[in-house]
Amino acid sequence: MADAALERWVEAAPVFAALGDETRLRLFGRLVKDGPLSIAALAAEADVSRQAVTKHLEVLSNAGLVTGSRVGRETSWTVEARGLSRSTALLEAISRQWDSRLERLRALVEDA
Repeated sequence: MADAALERWVEAAPVFAALGDETRLRLFGRLVKDGPLSIAALAAEADVSRQAVTKHLEVLSNAGLVTGSRVGRETSWTVEARGLSRSTALLEAISRQWDSRLERLRALVEDA
């Protein structure tokens, strides 16, 4: 694997790891749909405690997917769109590779 390709995988890995957890994926989806939201609002509809929501949000934040901003005593969380751009670019590159390979396979089968 070329160094540039490996670097893209390394950069995208935290995003995939963060969204690989069902609870974090639901929290992220909720923020995409309804955000920005406080921890209290997120915990109200989650099956986990506020402390657990906080820890999940920290993982999402470390992956660059969400940001928190303090408003009084509450922290409001919102989606960070740039966090998805690295993984989206990687998935698009993989998709193009598969399209190319499938096209070569189709041509090979048709020529046989």
